[in-house]
Amino acid sequence: METSTVKSDALLLTTAVIWGFAFVAQRVGMDFVGPFIFNGVRFALGCLVLAPLILKNGVAVGNRAQKPRPGNRKIGIIGGTIAGVVLFTGASLQQVGLVYTTASNAGFITGLYVVIVPILGILLRHRTNAGTWTGAVLAAAGLYLLSITESFTIAFGDLLELIGAFFWAAHVLLIGWLSPKLNSFKLALLQYAACSLLSLVAAALFEDNTMSGLIQATMPILYGGILSVGIAYTLQVVAQKTAHPAHTAIILSLEAVFAAVGGWMILDETLTFRELIGCSLMLGGMLISQLWQFMWSRSKDYIS
Repeated sequence: METSTVKSDALLLTTAVIWGFAFVAQRVGMDFVGPFIFNGVRFALGCLVLAPLILKNGVAVGNRAQKPRPGNRKIGIIGGTIAGVVLFTGASLQQVGLVYTTASNAGFITGLYVVIVPILGILLRHRTNAGTWTGAVLAAAGLYLLSITESFTIAFGDLLELIGAFFWAAHVLLIGWLSPKLNSFKLALLQYAACSLLSLVAAALFEDNTMSGLIQATMPILYGGILSVGIAYTLQVVAQKTAHPAHTAIILSLEAVFAAVGGWMILDETLTFRELIGCSLMLGGMLISQLWQFMWSRSKDYIS
């Protein structure tokens, strides 16, 4: 295996670990502050982490310099703001949901966005394949086992996480459209700033937070802001310059697994046998949805 592949895989694995354990930090933070102030502060910290990278890299995009083009600034401001609104909605649903559900449930249900993305992509006339629908069926069956009770009801927190997964999917599609047109770090900074501002406004309107609560939530907020938002995003951007698409899909899907491990290690959360089967089906659905095209092309090469 090439050195660059090993390095990129290691960076992606580190990203998945950070993001997985971030669900634990977010869950712990809810014991001290409201969800909106938590997101407001952590995304502001994410901006502070990205700012030096932008100053250092200028307007570099990938391995090439991006020349200023007419309309780029307007697209950047409008697109980044819209991305920030979608990010705010998804992050808010996720954070409020964590008040009512476990870190492991939140991790697996949020991870469904990788299955939802190609399904929503159909509305944009994106091509799809059998893997999308196979993954969707497996993920739906897993969600049923994980979250749906015998009386066919779903926990409030799990429902919020599921709705949030659709916004995460919409965010992925939006970023996919904006990224080729804009500097990735500047786009991230703008959307994080918009998300932070909206979260702080919501906190001022709907929450009654205290300074002592913020102090007690310092470690979860620092983890969520510096590690999860700032550093992990940067590691992902760097890794995906050289990472194999199949490796990226597999490794980043492990985020949900690390959320469950973190919940078990730190929060004493447990999963029943039914829930474990549900998580396994959901993870399988995520992987099939992402890897089907790769496996199909490899099989055709082998036959030929």
